[in-house]
Amino acid sequence: MKIVSIIGARPQFIKASAFSRAVSETNDVEEFIIHTGQHFDSNMSDVFFEQMGIPKPDINLEIHSLQHGAMTGRMLEKIEAVLLREKPDWVLVYGDTNSTLAGALAAVKQHIKLAHVEAGLRSFNTAMPEEINRILTDRISDCLFCPTDTAIENLTQENIPNNKLIRTGDVMYDSAFYFKQFAKKPKDSIPENFILATLHRAENTDNKMRLESIVSAMNQIANRMPIVLPLHPRTAKIMADYNLKFSKNIHTILPVGYLQMLWLLDTCHLVMTDSGGLQKEAYFFNKFCITLREETEWIELVENKINILCGANERKIISAFSDNINHKHIFPAHLYGEGNTANQILNELLKR
Repeated sequence: MKIVSIIGARPQFIKASAFSRAVSETNDVEEFIIHTGQHFDSNMSDVFFEQMGIPKPDINLEIHSLQHGAMTGRMLEKIEAVLLREKPDWVLVYGDTNSTLAGALAAVKQHIKLAHVEAGLRSFNTAMPEEINRILTDRISDCLFCPTDTAIENLTQENIPNNKLIRTGDVMYDSAFYFKQFAKKPKDSIPENFILATLHRAENTDNKMRLESIVSAMNQIANRMPIVLPLHPRTAKIMADYNLKFSKNIHTILPVGYLQMLWLLDTCHLVMTDSGGLQKEAYFFNKFCITLREETEWIELVENKINILCGANERKIISAFSDNINHKHIFPAHLYGEGNTANQILNELLKR
């Protein structure tokens, strides 16, 4: 069997590495990896692949820094050419990026079986490009690997046939479980007891009122517990444009690699984020999460009271911190599987 995996961002490489390990342990399965180049990341050097044991892509299409439509169209054209040459049995796509949608369309147009990892996630906010990518990819896939029961329910409500739906758990848990042993402390000075925060989503950074409210809440919270914030350069520039400043108790550091982020997650007291993936990773490390968004794809975390949605509401953010800083939370086991999702995915593809 030949499988083409299509990925375009560093988080997707980390997720896909779990599947690549499963392939390496299985006879008569060949994987060909296409990197679209969607996220040009200087951290993805040879050292990145060597240190993390991640297979290097077989081809890099180097498509990035374009508008959504142009990027997706260019990827579709280039991926199609590779698929015509490689003739795989399956195309495997991950998540909700433009690379995901382009790879899915290229496969379906050539009548190649398509599998979607992280299928069925919904924020129900169609203003998010990711939501459109998810919905379209799920609709045209032959095999939908769902990380949660909620994902299964979402697809059932959308009348996706049951024989396409497989509850596997989350491949990101495989990766976090595996790479935790290699976690590294950042070179920066990190306080002993801290909140780990991230702030990058456009709905927050591109809206001055929302950003002012979040920064004000963070500054007040930092008076009670220091915050470590790996700050994206784009967010830093917008902060400067708006003349907003973090307090001295917020330790802004440069964006960190995955292994450093795992160390921060393992060491922090709680998490505050507008990221999608970090909410879930907080759960992997038994850390309560304050989410700076109005909705989440990971509804089971909210239902289990280990994640609270605060949006950009200053009062809600501060209240969430005050109410949960000393609370002993119960983290239910196996919300996202048992760390063997990649093997389940490969076994299912071999059966079909």
